[in-house]
Amino acid sequence: MRFEYTGRHIEVTPALRSHVEEHFSRIRHLFNGNSAKAHVVIAVERGRHRAEIIVNWRREVLTATSAEADMYQSLSQSIDKIEKQARKIKSKVVDKHHRAVKVGEATSRDGEVPPAPAGPRIISARRYAVKPMSADEAAMQLDDEENQFLVFRNSENERVSVIYKRKDGNYGLIQP
Repeated sequence: MRFEYTGRHIEVTPALRSHVEEHFSRIRHLFNGNSAKAHVVIAVERGRHRAEIIVNWRREVLTATSAEADMYQSLSQSIDKIEKQARKIKSKVVDKHHRAVKVGEATSRDGEVPPAPAGPRIISARRYAVKPMSADEAAMQLDDEENQFLVFRNSENERVSVIYKRKDGNYGLIQP
């Protein structure tokens, strides 16, 4: 991590530099050795010691500002704020990349095929026109087909009806 220091109305001493770098060494693991650049601005305004830290990391800009009576406390608070922001960003990145299973991993695990969902599935059948006919004509047409049922419009009452083959060899008629 690279550091830049700017002092306004105060000189940046080696003790202040070592304080900042020591605190950042504790949170260095969050940045994973990626090139991060920290710009530390310290200022004294009306007896208040203000510390502002701007960190450019990945495509993110982390900023923290604090003002205390003591410069070391102000720097420590700003670094804690940067740590919270870095943790939040890192957890978002981890969640984004580790949420889904890769396609290659899902299909290549020892040649296993993922289990099919339990229960029967609904498979769309072919479409056909519902023709008006009598129940006897529908029974004769059902004999000619391999299907077990037939949907037709009953010519006697103009309603949609279903005729089906029963196990005893007879036909069942469903009328709404």
